[in-house]
Amino acid sequence: MDEKLQLRIETQRNPVADEVSALTAVVRPILEGTLFALKGDLVAEVGGHENVTLAMLARLYRPGDGDCGLCFEWAVHDSMNRRDPLILDRVVDAMARHCRVPGKSPASILFGAEKSGALKLIDTANTILTDESRVLVGDVGQPAKLKRYMNLLGAAFRRPEVRLALPYSISGLWKADLFVGNTDSDRWIGTSVKINPKDLEPARGLRLGIVPARQGRSDKTYKDAQRNLIVCPIPHDAAFMEVFYQGWGIVQQFIAADAKLPKEVALPRPPERQVAKYLADRRSFSVLEVVVALRPLSQPELLETKTQSVALVPRRDDATKLGAVIAPKAQRQDH
Repeated sequence: MDEKLQLRIETQRNPVADEVSALTAVVRPILEGTLFALKGDLVAEVGGHENVTLAMLARLYRPGDGDCGLCFEWAVHDSMNRRDPLILDRVVDAMARHCRVPGKSPASILFGAEKSGALKLIDTANTILTDESRVLVGDVGQPAKLKRYMNLLGAAFRRPEVRLALPYSISGLWKADLFVGNTDSDRWIGTSVKINPKDLEPARGLRLGIVPARQGRSDKTYKDAQRNLIVCPIPHDAAFMEVFYQGWGIVQQFIAADAKLPKEVALPRPPERQVAKYLADRRSFSVLEVVVALRPLSQPELLETKTQSVALVPRRDDATKLGAVIAPKAQRQDH
């Protein structure tokens, strides 16, 4: 039976003004997302999410690797399907000019492995893909039918022996994070999305690598001959990302300090300590109550929250470890 993963997308609506209120605005949804990512059985033991206090959250939460990477992966996917020109134009150009993907109706399919490795997240694949959907790998010959191999690709992520059943041309396609392409031509390419460009790796069947642009470096799309990938750096609002990561750090340090004010070495900057103090003063209250209480202290309309559920397709009988993904999305600046 399919399970559901809750996705909470935070969209920047206004420029950052006062730092404390901006940080408070970002910390609120991070707290909420962290709460709803807790394992269901643990939450049930305390009577539901509404009964989890900040002190309990610090004891129940277990941080995992790849959280920020998942945020970036979802943000790229979401931006493409929302037709955000800051993302869409660059990816479409990379597909057309460098990967020769035909068509004019771009879309993205999320095919990312969550951090515990127990499940594969396959979003929109069943509704977008058809029996004639083909995955282009850059080799001569008839492209493989993508929908036919989707379940096998999902299983191959966890079970190496399954990879032997994949055609040679797509034997590494299970490493894809997204499939991007055009729905009118029904042609797709395997895409790797990494928050650290050094984590891009070659794999048979992957064509495109998407990474954040680095400050002071060119954001021009280029071919990485060593990895056999077209690399598409995505520019983003560094100011917003900085605030988001600072907010993430405040919550992480607060949880590590057992829901008390962290030591100064952990949060040395006064604005960050002020926000952490807001939380420490309310450690005995439920997380949901604190989120509401902090609203008047937040920068108004910095963030717009959208929550949606996507299907989780189990690939083995392990317990679900991830319940939510928090995805930052920067405000578009018109020039």
